[in-house]
Amino acid sequence: MSPLAPRPRAARALLVAFAILAVGHLAALVAHAAAAPGDGLATLADTAVHVTKPALMPLLAAHVLLRGGPPLLAGALLFGCGGDTFLQIGGETAFRVGMGSFAAGHLCYLLLFARHGGPISGRRARTALAAGLYAAALVATVLLLWPDLPAALRIPVAGYSLLLTAMAFGALRGGPLVAVGGLLFLLSDSLIAGGIARWPQPPAPQFWIMLTYTSAQYALAIGVLAAAAGPDAPESAEPRPTVAYRAP
Repeated sequence: MSPLAPRPRAARALLVAFAILAVGHLAALVAHAAAAPGDGLATLADTAVHVTKPALMPLLAAHVLLRGGPPLLAGALLFGCGGDTFLQIGGETAFRVGMGSFAAGHLCYLLLFARHGGPISGRRARTALAAGLYAAALVATVLLLWPDLPAALRIPVAGYSLLLTAMAFGALRGGPLVAVGGLLFLLSDSLIAGGIARWPQPPAPQFWIMLTYTSAQYALAIGVLAAAAGPDAPESAEPRPTVAYRAP
């Protein structure tokens, strides 16, 4: 599938819509966390969370396509939408399907980094050091999570963590913005895994999960668009609105 012809104005409108919806979703998460369980505000906020969440990544994917970006990038974001949708359904089966959808998105990103990314900046020693740090973080996270995870999820979570870490490490090839996106995705999923393992959570954990997740997807999408466009792309092709955030 070839990229669509760029439509900058429509793309910019979609990015603004994404930012507005993200802020609305974040506000609903805060309202839900602050409301007393079972009251009308909690019910209304919960409905708003469930309605807005699945719409976030399709707006960002549409923005990518109307910017003339790689269809594979739009696919990565839509796989994220699938993961968002199944994670909020709840239950072990839906969690597995959602995790598989996110894994497919990570594979798309790895292909994009291979096509549009450059070598990791710095000397070989720095690359080796970065690889060692990401590997150490992976091993430490899996070892710490392992005893506290449900037995049926240990292997799937370990496999997913390996793919997620590979994506985050590969993001170093895409430049600073893409690298930040990879790190934020790692952080977001670590918060989710900590919740499954019943580790202590920060106040309003879903707010922090969605803040880091949506910021990660935004950074990855905009960074990959810039890399795919090349250094000669016009400055006006890079709209930069503020963004926010993921919650089961």
